[in-house]
Amino acid sequence: MLLQSPRFVGEDNPPFELKGSLFTLTVLHLFHPDRAAIERHLAEKIKQAPGFFSNTPVVIDLDGVVDAPDEVDFSGLYQLLRGHGMVPVGIRNGSPELQTSARQAGLPALPESRAPGGAARKPERADPAPARSRIFSHPVRSGQQIYAPDGDLIVLGTVSAGAEVIADGNIHIYGALRGRALAGVKGDVEPRIFCQSLEAELVSIAGRYRISEQIDPADRGKAMQIHLVEDRLIIEHLTR
Repeated sequence: MLLQSPRFVGEDNPPFELKGSLFTLTVLHLFHPDRAAIERHLAEKIKQAPGFFSNTPVVIDLDGVVDAPDEVDFSGLYQLLRGHGMVPVGIRNGSPELQTSARQAGLPALPESRAPGGAARKPERADPAPARSRIFSHPVRSGQQIYAPDGDLIVLGTVSAGAEVIADGNIHIYGALRGRALAGVKGDVEPRIFCQSLEAELVSIAGRYRISEQIDPADRGKAMQIHLVEDRLIIEHLTR
């Protein structure tokens, strides 16, 4: 009987590779460590959109923890979030002592995304010449994710429910927005989202978001634009 040699795994045939990628993360801004209060408020949020936070990666932002920072039970917070179906992936900001406690609980410290003083960071804009827009000329189907790095995303059709469109810059949708649209995903607060018919599951700019249930029914099905004003997400009608 002829025996086959085992497949050799080496430099020319590695078993895996590591690549950088972009993922949308939900940020939980923690202000005080009262676990009972956190659980009540979290239950209310999830009640507003059942299933929306299921298996959602979550980053815990500690920038607002000023009262009793030593009382943050990271292990308990981790279990609480997991119990509601969320997936805590790490923490950001906070004192060195808080970051040490978080690491001991298995939550790594992620890079900070805020400037000193807690203000939203406004990254430098690239020169107009290298900035490019991505044009997607087909409808975006459920399950698809379309991303435009370092520029705007222009969709010449409908974004279906269950689809996701993402851009570092603006998002223009010349059709109905029924899925998710996330602009300014690298922290830029200036981008806007434009659509001919707002029916979205979620809209977000620089991490500030609204889900379907938080959008005024009077705005649904209308041509709208979404932008930030003083860290608040504004949804308003497109003027002609």
